[in-house]
Amino acid sequence: MIKIKNRKNKNLAVWLENEQGKNGPVFIAHGLSSTHDQAHLQKYAEAFLENDFIVVRHDATNSLGESDGKLEDATLTSYYEDFEDVIAWASLQSWYQEPFVIAGHSLGGACNLMFAFKYPEKIRALAPTSAFLDGKVTLKAYSKELMEKWKKDGFRLEESKSRPGVIKKFNWTLAEDWQKYDLFPKVHLVKAPILLIVGERDILTPLSSQQELYDKVSSEKKELHIIKGSEHTYMAKEHLDEVKNIFLEWIKTVIL
Repeated sequence: MIKIKNRKNKNLAVWLENEQGKNGPVFIAHGLSSTHDQAHLQKYAEAFLENDFIVVRHDATNSLGESDGKLEDATLTSYYEDFEDVIAWASLQSWYQEPFVIAGHSLGGACNLMFAFKYPEKIRALAPTSAFLDGKVTLKAYSKELMEKWKKDGFRLEESKSRPGVIKKFNWTLAEDWQKYDLFPKVHLVKAPILLIVGERDILTPLSSQQELYDKVSSEKKELHIIKGSEHTYMAKEHLDEVKNIFLEWIKTVIL
């Protein structure tokens, strides 16, 4: 683990693997309340490592990992700034190359897209899986009663599905921040090869939104895969194996 400082002078934990990889770097971003080593992100990393890429992962601030901040203060804005800051740090390292690959899940997928809008010349390919695309779409997954209570209380509590027993707290500022974002007006700017994956039962970033993203990106090399039976986060062993195989095939046939 490497500790760097983000733009707010907070400690940001970064993991660098296969520094001498001949196929250049891939930057992988996790989703809300996640960490760099969550099971599905580990499968992404394995697929790239097996193809001799340099793999860079980090724990965003305001999450559950090794970086500074509290989960209750999490926003897409802060996660995106951290993603940019990790790449800015990488740009000063001897192993850095452009263009590079970016991948992510959920809010990490949104970070991929936002970076690709801003720096298209830096992007070799991207894999924004189960990507957050529109705050209003994501918030529709919550009942009217929950939304009213969340706003009234100023926070909401949620038990983690991937970490049983962990109770997560999210401030209302997260919902306010989400509502600032609608990525669809800019997705046509994406021309690099793109890999999309979504769970069949995903209600936070539903298939309909991922299909719309697929239809609107300008890339001539685009794929959309549906993981049958999976929800937003791929957790079952068969789903994780399927995701890794999708990445392996995409890397070999599209990127390399």
